[in-house]
Amino acid sequence: MSGIHGKVVAITGASSGIGEATALLLAERGARLVLGARRSDRLADVVTRIEQAGGAAVHVQTDVTRRDDLRALVDLAGERFGRLDVLVNNAGEGSISPLDDLRVDEWDTMVDVNIKGVLHGIGAALPVFRAQGTGHFITTSSVAAFGVAPAMAVYAGTKTAVRAICEGLRQEADGLRVTTVFPGIIDTPFTEASTNPEVRTRISDMRDRIAIPPDAIARAIAFAIDQPDTVDVNEIVVRPTAQT
Repeated sequence: MSGIHGKVVAITGASSGIGEATALLLAERGARLVLGARRSDRLADVVTRIEQAGGAAVHVQTDVTRRDDLRALVDLAGERFGRLDVLVNNAGEGSISPLDDLRVDEWDTMVDVNIKGVLHGIGAALPVFRAQGTGHFITTSSVAAFGVAPAMAVYAGTKTAVRAICEGLRQEADGLRVTTVFPGIIDTPFTEASTNPEVRTRISDMRDRIAIPPDAIARAIAFAIDQPDTVDVNEIVVRPTAQT
């Protein structure tokens, strides 16, 4: 058995893309899943697939911008499985556009989802992990945390903030594990979030040319969870070999 078998793992943004791929892979390896996302119908479908394959999973509609929703996700883990071993803060928003577009509402959404959503997850799970004396935070950031490109100023800013928050959490963890994963271009609909037609076309074309599947990130997350309790994999960068 792996170090994943039997662990209780909660995942935000679990209805598609990286979150869905991670849920399916971890369930295959024996984890018990607590899945959250805004699209409850898609979540129900993922849970059904896991159960049909012999796994265990539950779901609850979760908007990471709402603190109470994250508490409900963490509480569900305790109610159904008696504990929470891993929280995967995966939900993200990528409405990429040039600053001159002044899409201020989209900036606010990225801050609310990408930064506050992570903090809400930490706030919900940290007391549980402290009470247990064990726990693992895994957060999906982006390679944008390491550099800014045109049209990505706000998005990169949120992902840089996530990297800083997670590093601070690691330093304060005192026995807990903290992992931040930095994906490059992944084959998901995420690139279509931009409401700027030129940017959306450019990013989508790049995705179609070089993107790697969400399973690549799921395997990285599984690798971090699978380590012995004394081993903390802090940062993992996963990108296409063709991505500069």
